[in-house]
Amino acid sequence: MSRIVVEGLGKRYRVGATQAPYGRLTESLWNAARGLLGGREKREADREFWALRDVSFSIPEGAAVGVIGRNGAGKSTLLKILSRITEPTTGRAELRGRVGSLLEVGTGFHPELTGRENVFLSGAILGMRRAEIARRFDEIVDFAGASQFLDTPVKRYSSGMKVRLGFAVAAFLEPEILLVDEVLAVGDAEFQKKSLGKMSELGGGGRTVLFVSHSMPSILRLCPQAILLDKGRVLATGASGEVVRRYLESDVGRTSQRVWTVDDAPGDVVARLRSVRVVARDGSPDEIDIRQPLDVEVTYWSSDPSGLRPSVNLHFYNDEGVCLFVTNDWSNRDWWTQPRRPGLVHATCRVPGNFLAEGRVTVTAAVSTYDPTVVHAVEWDAIAFQVVDRSEGDGVRGVYAADWPGVVRPMLEWDIAFEPTVRD
Repeated sequence: MSRIVVEGLGKRYRVGATQAPYGRLTESLWNAARGLLGGREKREADREFWALRDVSFSIPEGAAVGVIGRNGAGKSTLLKILSRITEPTTGRAELRGRVGSLLEVGTGFHPELTGRENVFLSGAILGMRRAEIARRFDEIVDFAGASQFLDTPVKRYSSGMKVRLGFAVAAFLEPEILLVDEVLAVGDAEFQKKSLGKMSELGGGGRTVLFVSHSMPSILRLCPQAILLDKGRVLATGASGEVVRRYLESDVGRTSQRVWTVDDAPGDVVARLRSVRVVARDGSPDEIDIRQPLDVEVTYWSSDPSGLRPSVNLHFYNDEGVCLFVTNDWSNRDWWTQPRRPGLVHATCRVPGNFLAEGRVTVTAAVSTYDPTVVHAVEWDAIAFQVVDRSEGDGVRGVYAADWPGVVRPMLEWDIAFEPTVRD
């Protein structure tokens, strides 16, 4: 039996039009009034934008399915429609069973109510009796680590605390369908590990899980099946390994350079990305000779460091979504000790030649502060480039021409000694 059935789903927004974001009654009344008063003329600023277009798929009971795609592909819009937060413009979505969702920090919580009250409110919204909620209450509190904050209004919670309690409520109140956006990235590393383990348990226990993530390793580990969205349309469905490979090889809007304006740059007042680019020492930045070093340059605005120490970190992934390595600008000890001030920061990571293996490399760029860890700006799959082995005897492979295994291919030093045969 299919738990989720989506047919011809579409969601249209009007860019520049005065409208409420979620299709509320006030929006319909206001738009009708504008029409009656002669407001039908088309303003140049009013443009149609389809966040989703003709999306169709079905997910059987007990399946764990990942949804992947670049920023703006329509992933979060899809989950909002499935969660009944917003209505589709075309098509239909049918969910058969009780739905638990975690889409944004604090989703479903009333800010004036305490954590304890919100747990019972969330359970009631899911259609559970008070006795059922009470039976799972201690597990929810323990998983979220929220015992000391239970009687504090949720509006005073940190974003991480809201996520921990929200996920625990969604996971432990026994939904038959669980919808999770990448809001888990707000939590700390230990909680993310616990949450991913719980999601794996839910999927294995017969519940249906739809998981939106930019983390290809998480998708591959948790979801046997995946859906790839691009510009609001389904680009591919099937086994997660094949769909992830399609995504990484498709060049869906990716280049060796990304540049943002102040208005569209990802980030906050502490750090807002301006550009991320690959700089080749020799040749094209899109195709890097395996022997040549390369630079990855990150530039970001910092308007108000507030005594914090923003730091750039880069995550390098291969075609299979495996993290090759992570590096951070605190490797520069001089920068590590310098105070941070408002301004434009240029950070350059230098990657040596004969280090990366042949194949496509994707880089995620982020700016974070630590103790506690807070990600202020992040762009998943920000840039990508191809490492090509054109060496003829002077590289790692020597004269060997077949595939060379491994996620990295360093040119390591060898010591070799020779002793001639001595005959008695």
